[in-house]
Amino acid sequence: MTEVASALVGEPHERPSLLFSGVAPLDRLTADHVDLLMRRYSEALAAHRSVIDALNVYPVPDGDTGTNMSLTLRAVVDALPADCDLRSVCQAIYDSALAAGRGNSGIIVSQFLRAMAGAWREAVTIDAAGLAGSLEAASVAAYGAVARPVEGTILTVGKDVAAAAAAAARREAPLAEVIEEAIEAGRESLERTPELLEVLRTAGVVDAGGKGLLLLLDALAHVVDGRPLPEPPEVSVPLLDDPHHIEGAGDVADLRYEVMFLLDAGDDRIAAFRDRWEQLGDSIVVVGGDGLWNCHIHTDDIGGSIEAGVEAGRPHRIQVTDLHEQVSHVDHVVAPVRTATGVVAVATGDGVGRIFKGLGAAELVTGGQTMNPSVATLLEAVERTPSDGVVVLPNNKNIVLAAQQLHELTDKVVVVVPTVSIPAGLSAMVEFDPEAEAARNGKVMAALAEEVTAGEVTRAVRDAVTPAGPVAEGDFMGLSGGDVRCVAQDLVTVTCGLLERIVGDDHEIVTLICGAEATEADTEAVASWLADARPHVELEVHAGGQPLYHYYVGVE
Repeated sequence: MTEVASALVGEPHERPSLLFSGVAPLDRLTADHVDLLMRRYSEALAAHRSVIDALNVYPVPDGDTGTNMSLTLRAVVDALPADCDLRSVCQAIYDSALAAGRGNSGIIVSQFLRAMAGAWREAVTIDAAGLAGSLEAASVAAYGAVARPVEGTILTVGKDVAAAAAAAARREAPLAEVIEEAIEAGRESLERTPELLEVLRTAGVVDAGGKGLLLLLDALAHVVDGRPLPEPPEVSVPLLDDPHHIEGAGDVADLRYEVMFLLDAGDDRIAAFRDRWEQLGDSIVVVGGDGLWNCHIHTDDIGGSIEAGVEAGRPHRIQVTDLHEQVSHVDHVVAPVRTATGVVAVATGDGVGRIFKGLGAAELVTGGQTMNPSVATLLEAVERTPSDGVVVLPNNKNIVLAAQQLHELTDKVVVVVPTVSIPAGLSAMVEFDPEAEAARNGKVMAALAEEVTAGEVTRAVRDAVTPAGPVAEGDFMGLSGGDVRCVAQDLVTVTCGLLERIVGDDHEIVTLICGAEATEADTEAVASWLADARPHVELEVHAGGQPLYHYYVGVE
């Protein structure tokens, strides 16, 4: 079992604590304390980001809980006003948290903070009872944000923290004691998460989101009694100030794609990585150190560029941009045609994007596994869409919750079709009618999406035990319905194994969307197997160009 409690040892901060050694703990919080709380929580999440990311329970490339939470809090801190009263500070948190949230964990934390700030807005100061009440409101809001709450997650930890704080407040315990009992209850709750969720127990880890939430209580304790924030375990990976900004990037030139990602890799592996990239493109920037690198290249070989990162370590927060398309868009701006309803689709891969555009999507948002766009990013796309109604296709389970917050932030009618895969999103687009109202489109498109059985083929980023048996780092895996269905050491075998499990006698169409790393020979071999094993099925093949996932599979 992963050790939950970090040693409470000191670390330097840019701003000094409001308390000094020997000063009695605070008995209530003011605007300055709430401001400091948000900043310290953001600092703690940034420091523990890689530790929380590492608590991924599956070997798929999706371990970004800490990153999502950290980026969410950074955006909240950026919105804090200077020298304002408690109401103004809380209003800023309330307003910014929703748009800042990204990924399921970031959205839940944003709901937690919004509820706390909402409970504090009318107060002059926040005492023990006020804190306990806000934690209870936050737990209710967090559960309310999730359509099907699962115990053994951040929700459970938040609920147990709130219950402990409420019990202490009813005894009229002072503020510091309320926080201390909440921390203790939270740690115990986090330790119990594997007992409530089998996937955690199998992986031998605690819930990542719950671990991130407890840092909020650590930040509270720091503000109230001056204790140091907990340091992450040794060899913590630093987070760059802005993972999307790179100094010295070159011009577009003749190379078509810009590939960027953060890379977790040992410093001794970077020289070979750079050498490999030198063979693939130019405008190369690799900056960082101590295990974390920010990487940028202009290239025509998306798959090779990402594969070089996989060989060196673990690439994440991957972004791929079609530079030619960007330039063309700037040079040939055409006024959009206004319709009754438009579609915003989340996708990655230039081929996938072209398919969505060809089916009528008005706006594309880059995102998917390891790349969860924020609510604010989705909102910008909604507002750009030339229609009064907008259907949003998240196309990933970690983006659905973010999309469902949009209706609170725009005057447009927003309907979220909760697609959790690219094949489901593409299927939904088949019956999209731009002249019909958003509600009608949403109903029809959701019905089509539900008819699709989706699958994915990728490589394991770590050793793990799965429902299909043990997986070693680098193995190919076929996934469907959130589970690993088959494992093999070569791409064709695992893809055919996945199709064998999810394509039945009653199915008629199989759609195969080829990723950046899938070769024509691989696809021909899969098509040949399908023709022999399922001769009644029609196969449609599309070039998707998506990173990380060699194939998206849709079965209808």
